[in-house]
Formats: sequence, structure tokens, C-alpha cells
Amino acid sequence: MNPFWKPSKEIIEQSNIFKMMQVHDIENYGNFWKWSVHNKAQFWSETIACLGIPFQQKYTNILAVSNGVENAEWLKNAKLNIVDACFQNEDNAVVLVFQEAKKSLQQVTQKQLLTLVNQIANGLVEIGLKKGDYIAIDLPMTLEAVAIYLAGIKAGMPIVTIADSFTPNEIEVRLKITKPTVIFTQDFLQRADKELPLYEKVKSANAPKAVVLKTSATKIDLRNNDIYWDAFLSPNTVFETVIQQPDDVITVLFSSGTTGEPKAIPWTHTTPIKCASDGFYHQDIHKNDVVCWPTNLGWMMGPWLVFASLINKATVALYYGVPMGSDFGAFIQNAKVTMLGVIPSFVNHWKSSKCMEQFNWDAIKCFSSTGEVSNPAEMEYLMQLANNKPVIEYCGGTEIGGGYVTSTVVQPNIASTFSTQALGGEFVLLDDNNQINAKGEVFIIPPIIGLSNRLINRNHFEVYYKNTPTFEGQLLRRHGDALVQLENGYYKAQGRVDDTMNLGGIKISSVQIEAVINQLDFVKESAAIAVEPVNGGPSLLVVFYVENPSELTSEEKLFQTKKSISKQLNPLFKVTELVKIDVLPRTASNKVMRRKLREKYINSRQ
Repeated sequence: MNPFWKPSKEIIEQSNIFKMMQVHDIENYGNFWKWSVHNKAQFWSETIACLGIPFQQKYTNILAVSNGVENAEWLKNAKLNIVDACFQNEDNAVVLVFQEAKKSLQQVTQKQLLTLVNQIANGLVEIGLKKGDYIAIDLPMTLEAVAIYLAGIKAGMPIVTIADSFTPNEIEVRLKITKPTVIFTQDFLQRADKELPLYEKVKSANAPKAVVLKTSATKIDLRNNDIYWDAFLSPNTVFETVIQQPDDVITVLFSSGTTGEPKAIPWTHTTPIKCASDGFYHQDIHKNDVVCWPTNLGWMMGPWLVFASLINKATVALYYGVPMGSDFGAFIQNAKVTMLGVIPSFVNHWKSSKCMEQFNWDAIKCFSSTGEVSNPAEMEYLMQLANNKPVIEYCGGTEIGGGYVTSTVVQPNIASTFSTQALGGEFVLLDDNNQINAKGEVFIIPPIIGLSNRLINRNHFEVYYKNTPTFEGQLLRRHGDALVQLENGYYKAQGRVDDTMNLGGIKISSVQIEAVINQLDFVKESAAIAVEPVNGGPSLLVVFYVENPSELTSEEKLFQTKKSISKQLNPLFKVTELVKIDVLPRTASNKVMRRKLREKYINSRQ
């Protein structure tokens, strides 16, 4: 495989990685990565100093593993609030730019953002909340959403993040798990000249007291206890940060496992350090860079965007519309975005429509791609939209706080491949016999800052460590991805090995999908699988089912299936094919063998 992009001497020497290599007189990137994992305490201590993380009381030990690597304690005995690390630029520095559809670009300075954050934090106290109370956010990625997110953490109130695309059922599940005291939402979502009701979905989910942002002239009826944003926002612009322990919870995100209920994953004050570290080294974010990644706080890339940008003193760029058309392209141009994050589905649309070719994206220094297995042809096309800039492939997880395999701007860039394991972290690939192999399942070697060590609604050890093999005497942590290491040492994604699938960047378990499909009259039982397209791109959702006698046509069955999934789970989940089968393959313990079904389907296409 030939590199599609090679870094110049100037790009290498201006990079954050190179500057840290110079400190340690390391000339080769491969040796720098090895140094970062063989000297973890020193690497993370120097990275934290480089990021300027402020402490009210500094840690006595950066890493303690007396309770086992699976229960690693980072920043032992420190006192801090990670939000303080997000406000270290100059007061007049532009830290957030945004644009509503068909409106002009707006700029927000650090002082303006901090003022809004303090008003929200005071508003929370004034409506009766106290430290430790949970707050839910079900909003699109807006200035207000970012400010609410930071304000809750600053006030010592953990944030529960819920994607605005979720159905009432999915919202209600997350609310039941976390029991927030209040939820922030808005009346409608504005999508392509349509108004989609968001507050109504929140009401249908039996949500607690809601604070509602008004975005439309269309009237809505608030419940008795609910209030509008303007009535909530405090005039008090001064708020003293609540200082906490490093392992206090700051936010709860959700990621599907192999049971019907999503895993509730707490992030602590240490997790954003992983976000900021990855952004600093791998996406090479510098002070006053402009970082755009269309996302939502309900997915880990939402909080990642906030922390990776602000802790690195960069600007967060938010576009309020759908990132598919020319308006978004103009926003990237006019906001002078320097790092643009994508999911491959976006690029596929841009390539087929050619809608972005009219814009000057030369300010972009690199792209980054996550959420799906990408297609080399599309990634090479993306590079050319910014006059030949690299794509930092980035793969990780909510329970990691960032990536475990990625790329850099100091190595040759080959489309749709990862050039390195993430700095400060290490993993091995094991085959079905638990032997080291160039192709296999990813097992992470703990400890790494950012790795979760608890779940709210599940036994953390059982999910990630129970019955995992060891490697050279070290405990390994299960992750569920499959990779192949190429002859040149780079890596390529191979999808998931467990029953969790990734649909359009959203993780969901097979069981969750099957629970919905099994309610259909014509279905006796079902098994959902994700299949990687031959040429890369978003995973295809394929459903095998055993039939109950029915007079419905195949088209009617597929229509009902799609409608059910859209209504009860997520309209973004698209069923590609419905396959009738006489009996589902099972193990001796009666578990459905989805891997067999996946192999059967792939073989049928060849």
C-alpha cells in the first residue's frame, strides 16, 4: 500500500508529537510510542503538565495500582475540577463559533462562554439542585448545550447525555437508569425546513422537570413544573467552581453491550485528559485552531469535542444544520476550520453529490474519521477537498474516553488505515485460540488514563475482564473490535466480534434490535447482524428471522420491520435486508451464533 500523503519536514517539526519527542531526544515515532507505554507514569505526568491541567491540590501519585490494574487510581489525592482546564485561553479569545441554518456566523469569546456557564450554574442552584444531583441534556449540539454541559460539571452535578435522535422509549430507558433531577431540552429540532418535536418526545418519556429552550414560533404546552430557558437563566454571572476528587463522576454516557439495556458509563475528571491528550498528539490541535466535528453530546465525540478543543485552547465550531449540503461546506470555509471530523457516511454523500468541491477548505490541516469502517476511495477524495491533507483514522470507545488505535501527522497517511496504537496505551490482537496474531480481537492492556473502572447498571469486571486471557502475565481488557495488522505495521478495522454493532456511528446491541423485531406478528424469533460493505462504509443491518405463518408479502414484512425499528429505536437505523431462515443456529448453551449467520450472509454474496 502506497502512502497517499506524506508529511513535510515543516509539518513534522511543527507538530505537538515532534516537540515532545525533542524533549526526550527521541528521533523515531515508533520509539516514542514505545517510550509512552513503557514509561506510562512519566508520559501522563508530562502530558498533563503540557496540557496545563490546573489542580487545587496536586496529586501525590499519578498512578496507583495497589487494587489491581483494572482498578487503577489516577491523580491520587488530587483535587480539581476539569472544567477549569477549559478556560485557560485569553478572555477575548474566540473559543466557540456557531451558525444556525441560513444565518450568519457567530463568535463567542472565552469570557462570554464563561459568563453563560456561570449563569447556568447559578440557575441550577436557584431551582434547588445541589452537588451530586444528576442533570440530563437532550439537545442538539448548540452553544447552550455546551454551556449547560460545562456548567453542570462545574457545579459538581453529573451530566446525563441523551442523543436528540432517540425515540421516547430510548430516552425513558436512560432516564430510569440515571434518575436525573432536571432535563434540558428544546421545543423543536430544525431539520431541512422541518420542525421535529423534541419536547414532546421528552414528555412522552416521563422525564423529570424540564427546562425548555424556545427555538420556534410554534406554541407548545408546558407541563406544570416545566419552565422556559429565559425564566431559568440566572442574572448572576459569578460562580465558584466546585472542587472534587479525580474519580468523581462528571458525566454519564451510554454504550450498548450484549444485553437489551445500554451500559451506563461514568466519566470522571480524569477522562477528559484522555480526550485532550488524543487531540493534542493525534489530531495535532494547537492553540486557536478551529475544530469541527458534527456530533451530539449523546455520543462520546460530543464531550470529546468540548474537552479536546477547549483544554487545548482551540475553538469549537458548531453548525446547527445537517452536515450534508453546501451550507455546511460554506460554514467550514468561513469559520476557517483547521481540523474537521467526519463519519464515512458524510464523505460518501459529499463524493456522490460533489457539493463540497466549490469551497476553499485550505485552512484544514487534517481531517479525522471515526464511527464506521471507512472506504479508501472516499477518504482519498476527502483529502483532496482540502488540497491534499491527511485523514487521522480514529477508533476507540465511550469506555475509553478516546481512541486506542489512530494515526498521526508525523507518519505517512494511507487512506482507511491506522498508523499507530494511541500514545500512552497498548493493545494486543488475539486469535480464537488466544494466540498473538496479525488478525484478531482487540484486547487492551490496562492501565490507561480514561479507561472506565465502573458501570452504573452492570458489573464492570464481568463486562470487561471476566474470563479474558492474559498476555505475558498481564491482565487484558475485552473491547470487542477486530483488527488486522498489515505488513507495514499499520492496522485496518474489521468490525465487531461480539453482538454489538455500529450503525452510522451509533453502537447498539443485537438484542435491542431483536427485542423490537420479535414483537412483529410474522416473526417467531430473529437475529440481527451487522455486515461490513465490500467497499467499506457504514455497516449494513441484516435481520434473519424464523417466520410465524403470515400472508404478508416480503415487501410488506420489510416495510413493517423498518417502521418498527425507526419508531422504537432510531430512525437512523436502516434495515438492509430481511432474510427468512428455518432455524437460528445456536450453541449448546442455546446462545444464537450470530457469527455463523454473518459468515452465511457474506458467503451468499460471493
